[in-house]
Amino acid sequence: MSRSRQTAPNLGYLSAYSPQLQQQAQVLLETEKTAAFFLKKYPEAHDLSAPRSLYDYTMALKNTFMRSSAPISKVVYDDKIHVINNALGLHTYVSRVQGNKLKAKNEIRIASLFRRMPEPLLKMIVVHELAHLREKEHDKAFYKLCCYMEPEYHQLEFELRFYLCHRELFGDLW
Repeated sequence: MSRSRQTAPNLGYLSAYSPQLQQQAQVLLETEKTAAFFLKKYPEAHDLSAPRSLYDYTMALKNTFMRSSAPISKVVYDDKIHVINNALGLHTYVSRVQGNKLKAKNEIRIASLFRRMPEPLLKMIVVHELAHLREKEHDKAFYKLCCYMEPEYHQLEFELRFYLCHRELFGDLW
């Protein structure tokens, strides 16, 4: 799929990165080499498209790294989450009154776009949302926890953002 040569790549997803990285990304996008890069590194999508398999995957990560954290009641792909709104996934909690107590249930919602993605990129998003169980803000402690669960967290986040730039220009790969 070739795009019009008149359009410059939108690097909005990479705006927090250095100008040098943005320049390198722009060159790869303009020369249409991103598909080859991603397909070589990630030849196939994960097989966690069913809601139960996503829940089991998330719970396995939670039980490995965050056993004492609050329980999660639901993990789903959500069609209403849009990457455009700067959300790849959401950690929410639903408060319900049970008798004279207020119960909160944690939920993780992943954008439906990630139903067909390579597993490492999905893992980065799940790790990010799991970290919100303990750390609400995107601060040093939050990213330290993300890196504890996925040592390549920052590299995967960059690659995911780079893929979103590719996707905006050329469409899906997987």
